[in-house]
Amino acid sequence: MKKRAPRNRTLTCTESELKSLSADLLRLTEPTSSESLTDRIVNQDLEEALPFLPPGFVDLLILDPPYNLTKNYNGHVFRSRQASDYIYWFGRILTDILPLLRPNASLYVCSDWKTSNLVFPVLDKHLHVRNRITWEREKGRGAKTNWKNNTEDIWFCTVGDEYCFNVDDVKIKRRVIAPYRSEDGKPKDWEESQNGNCRLTYPSNLWSDITIPFWSMQENTDHPTQKPEKLIAKLILASSNPGDFVFDPFFGSGTTAVVARKLNRRFCGIELNQEYCCWAAKRLIQAGNDKSIQGYADGVFWERNSLNDQKTRKDAKKPCGESLELFNE
Repeated sequence: MKKRAPRNRTLTCTESELKSLSADLLRLTEPTSSESLTDRIVNQDLEEALPFLPPGFVDLLILDPPYNLTKNYNGHVFRSRQASDYIYWFGRILTDILPLLRPNASLYVCSDWKTSNLVFPVLDKHLHVRNRITWEREKGRGAKTNWKNNTEDIWFCTVGDEYCFNVDDVKIKRRVIAPYRSEDGKPKDWEESQNGNCRLTYPSNLWSDITIPFWSMQENTDHPTQKPEKLIAKLILASSNPGDFVFDPFFGSGTTAVVARKLNRRFCGIELNQEYCCWAAKRLIQAGNDKSIQGYADGVFWERNSLNDQKTRKDAKKPCGESLELFNE
C-alpha cells in the first residue's frame, strides 16, 4: 500500500470495492448488440473480445494504445519492439476495429513523438487523416543531452468525407492582452467586463491549456498514462453529439467513459486489467453526482489558470480576467 500525502486525492479501491465493482464487468463469449454494450466496461483482452462486437455501432473512437515504449500497466508489461513489429501490431488492431465504425464516424489516435511516425502511414492507408493535434503534457522528463520531451500527438481521422465537427462547442476563452476597438470605440471580437477582457477563439491543433492529472486532482488515478478529462472532453464535444456511441478499446482508468457520461454520450470500453476497470467503475459512479470537468465551465473551455477556483464550481460564471490563481492545486 502506497503511503499518500495528507492532501492526496488519488482515486483507489478497497478490497471490498474491488469485489463489488468487478461483479458488474462484462466478459464477451458470444456476439453481442450495441444495446448490451451501452455504458458498460468489458474486462477482457481486446483481441479476444473483438470478434464478438457488433459491426457499425461506433460514432466516435478514442484509440489510446500503448506507445512503442516498455511500460508496466499494473503487472501487464507492454514491451518496446522494432518499428516494423509495432507497425504490424498497430495495423492489425486498427483493421480489426474499423468494421465497428459507422460511415460518418471519427477517430482520434494518441501517440508520443516516436510512435506518431509509426502510426501515421497506417492511418493514412485506411482513413482520411484530417489533422495532427499536439498537446503540451506540462511535466515531461528532463534530459541533460536532449530537449525535454513535453508533448504528445493525437491524430484526427474520419472514415469518410461526411463527419461531425462541432467547432462552436470547443472554442477557447482567452484573456485579451491588447484589445482592439472599432472606429466607434466598441470591442472588436472580444468581450469587455469590469474585471477584464476576453474572447472566444477557434480551436487550433496546438493545445497548451491542458493540465495532466496529478495527486491533488479528483480525477487522478495511479494509471501510468492517464489522459486528462479536459483533453477527452474536447474530442468528444467536437466529434460527437449527445446520445452518440463513444468506444475506447484501450480503456485504462476510464477517462473516456467518465467524460462521455458527463457529456451525455453512450460509451463502452475494453480493458484487460481488472483493477483499472474497477477504478473506472468507481469514477463513473462519482460522475453521476458531479458532472464538472476541470478547465471547462459554462459551456466554454478556458485557457489554463484563467478561471479562478473553477474546479470547485459546477456552474462557474465568473468573468474572464480574474486573478490567475492556479485552479489545479
